[in-house]
Amino acid sequence: MAVSVSTFNVNSIRSRVDLIVRWLTEKRAVDILCLQEIKCESEQFPFEAFESLGYHCAVNGQKRLNGVAICSKLPLSSVKTLFGNDTLDREKRLIEAQVGDTILLNCYIPRGGMEGEERYDYKMAFYDALRNYCKSLLDAGRNVLLTGDFNVALTDLDVYDPDVFEGAVGFLPEEKRKLKRLIETGFCDCYRRLHPKSRAFTWWDYRSAGIWRDEGMRIDYIFASGDLCEACLSAEVDLWTRRRRTPTPSDHAPLVATFSQL
Repeated sequence: MAVSVSTFNVNSIRSRVDLIVRWLTEKRAVDILCLQEIKCESEQFPFEAFESLGYHCAVNGQKRLNGVAICSKLPLSSVKTLFGNDTLDREKRLIEAQVGDTILLNCYIPRGGMEGEERYDYKMAFYDALRNYCKSLLDAGRNVLLTGDFNVALTDLDVYDPDVFEGAVGFLPEEKRKLKRLIETGFCDCYRRLHPKSRAFTWWDYRSAGIWRDEGMRIDYIFASGDLCEACLSAEVDLWTRRRRTPTPSDHAPLVATFSQL
């Protein structure tokens, strides 16, 4: 049975829940929804809205900032919100659950800053810690699906104009190296594997109304290991939620991938 998986930075789940429910009921009833930047404590998550649609939800929330969640129509087991690593556990940016035989990791990488700033160092350290954690899972022979907002556009194809982003946070050389090293632990980029030369973005600046000119970045990804990579049938950005005027959209759009099995 095919399984659809979406990653979506919602930029406040309580501000966006009506829009997401409309998307799930009117446009695309995905099987697994990985949410980032929910900006609420776990107990404030709108469980009922998702449970009424048949989802089981696991949440790692934080007051006003960060926070991640997994909502799945398939059973979730072995939910993990603490990883025994000071960098990964410093803020609520990572959640893990098992779906069938697959380990699903949903993350919200720090936005970072310019080199020399503490925010930059934290982002680099988070990438290193996440890479080491993923490597331990892959070395143990686990099937891993890694989703989320990685706050890095990897190549020139992942921004609308490389000259505009040169020297900017999210497109710095060391950031791209860190993301590449993470992928090289044993993942494929599902979208890029299926669309090797296409431009499709997942984030557009609110301030410039860039969505209407498609002036964006691809910073949200679904990475799959081994057999899961081969099982990926499709991957696309769904612009339906981002092009709404009401309810107010997130500055991101969901990326959706379909797998023949998990």
